[in-house]
Amino acid sequence: MASTREIRNRIKSLKGTQQITKAMKMVAAAKVRRAQDHVMATRPYAQKLKEMFQYVAYRLAEEDLNEPLLEQREVKNVGLVIVTSDKGLCGGYNSNMLKFALSKMEEITAAGQTPKAWLVGNKAITFFRRGEVEVLGRYASLPAVPTYTEAAMLTEAATQAFLEHKVDKVVLLYTHFASMLQYKPTELTLLPVAPPEGEELPKAEYLYEPDPVTLLRSILPRYISRQILQALLESATSELAARMTAMDAATKNADDLLASLNLLYNKVRQAAITNEILEVVGGAEALNQ
Repeated sequence: MASTREIRNRIKSLKGTQQITKAMKMVAAAKVRRAQDHVMATRPYAQKLKEMFQYVAYRLAEEDLNEPLLEQREVKNVGLVIVTSDKGLCGGYNSNMLKFALSKMEEITAAGQTPKAWLVGNKAITFFRRGEVEVLGRYASLPAVPTYTEAAMLTEAATQAFLEHKVDKVVLLYTHFASMLQYKPTELTLLPVAPPEGEELPKAEYLYEPDPVTLLRSILPRYISRQILQALLESATSELAARMTAMDAATKNADDLLASLNLLYNKVRQAAITNEILEVVGGAEALNQ
């Protein structure tokens, strides 16, 4: 059985760890609310831009636009944009995304295609460091609130690879934020940009200025960048929510461990006192004899 000194040291160490997890929970809670507000505020714009693009693309689907980003060709290489975090201590956020990415790669390979990847976040970069997949780009140390700068970098890399036929399809893998307790890995096909089916067509009617073709070519890069930015924002918010939940659970677990250690400490201390009393009594009896 451990000594009282050892138990006291464990209690002291555990209290220090608990203070850290509690502080991390509070920081994540403060950040996640701002991030959540930002995501909710930007979703309508992203959705409306998507609807506008879908409407124009659908109306021009029968025309020969000669637009490379709309080109449907045989898929031999699939580029995956895999979004993870730079830091850990966020529960299953990264592991779920990496499992999802591996599953997607297996699916691509089974179809006779070759997966390639752009890795966003140190966790993805570290995970694929052994060359499991051909890496087309690595992006780390993104700001807590992603901006168009980061989205533009990924947009340029993905479109350039598509135009140069390095990949024939680009799929974005990110974590969709639903609520503080619900966020799941999601995929979105970025390239080639496909017009929607008839039943998915937006209800609104649009007037074109200057003309549909010019408008479509103007919207295309913005549409792709906006989808990437929204995915980065959703992932960042999911990461903070996962970290807040994980640190809350760690803090509560520390409380349970402290209660167990305090009980053990009292038992050991009581046993030591009892032994000392028995020794004193035994010594007194020996003297009396």
